[in-house]
Amino acid sequence: MPTTPQRQQDMTPAHRRLISGWLFLLCFMLLGMIAIGGVTRLTGSGLSIMDWQPVSGIIPPLSHAEWERLFALYQTIPQYHLQHEGFGLEGFQKIFWAEWTHRFWGRLMGVVLLAPLVWFVIRGMITRRLAARLFVFFVLGALQGAIGWFMVASGFRANSTAVEPVRLVLHLSAALLLYGAILWTAFSIRWPQPEPTAFTPGVRLTRRLACLSIGLLCITIIAGGFTAGTHAGFLFNTFPLMDGHLIPADYAQLTPLWMNWVVNKAAIQFDHRLLATLTALSIGAVLLAGLRRGAGLGTQAQNGIILLGWAVLVQYALGVTTLLLVVPVWAGAVHQTFAAVLLGVMLYVLHTLRRGRPQG
Repeated sequence: MPTTPQRQQDMTPAHRRLISGWLFLLCFMLLGMIAIGGVTRLTGSGLSIMDWQPVSGIIPPLSHAEWERLFALYQTIPQYHLQHEGFGLEGFQKIFWAEWTHRFWGRLMGVVLLAPLVWFVIRGMITRRLAARLFVFFVLGALQGAIGWFMVASGFRANSTAVEPVRLVLHLSAALLLYGAILWTAFSIRWPQPEPTAFTPGVRLTRRLACLSIGLLCITIIAGGFTAGTHAGFLFNTFPLMDGHLIPADYAQLTPLWMNWVVNKAAIQFDHRLLATLTALSIGAVLLAGLRRGAGLGTQAQNGIILLGWAVLVQYALGVTTLLLVVPVWAGAVHQTFAAVLLGVMLYVLHTLRRGRPQG
């Protein structure tokens, strides 16, 4: 939800810079959270902590006996017997620290959000409406932690070595929704007034194409979540063909058809490839519409669109690289994180194209 210029008139320019900078920091931390989550998933570390202790869980094991207790608890779940049996306490500690860091980072983000928020409210530096919105963000962040545990708990079921893909997608989508809401709010505080440009047919077309692009991007990210959750990225590691075919032979082997989109690994990977290509093409259309002579866009919007073009090229290249290298941890984590970066750039472009009072 955008913060309207009228609601920000009472904030001084210095306060706007300070508060928007704080929110940009939170968004940067969210990118770190997404990256750590990718590493945790790709190293099979997400199930290593079987306790849900939102407060006391911040303290890691401080004694050998506590390490042994947690390791014994981990040995009771199927993942240990099917994937990690015999790797010993030292191996357990490696995967434990990845998951502990992921949870610690989430708790740290809560502190970085709540403590300054209380201070800004006490000092009267933000409006009540903005304070209420930011408190909602804090509550949603706490809810995201609960969703994370809901996801992790699905990995404890019989014969399982990973969490359920649907719950993983829910966890990722909730994180990106929170990231987008905070980022848009930060943009609106930093730049409360749209650029003084005429709302020409070129601007309208560019904005419509940008809306289409962000819709496709969100669907592509969801498809990428299913690709990650089902490990479909390990199935076909050639590009652009899949086992010699443009469309895999067993794309529609399940009925009803929609089941293939969330269960059939061949279909899931193909869908992610197709959606990524459509997203890239739609962003290309945004560039053509927004940068052509006479489009009427302001400097900020034009710069944002140029940045968007580079960002989608990087993300597409990262996706192909991750696939061809058979999903190494570093490439998978960077690809997942840069999807959020691309989403952020897309939101920035839409923010520069928001409709203000027509000029001229």
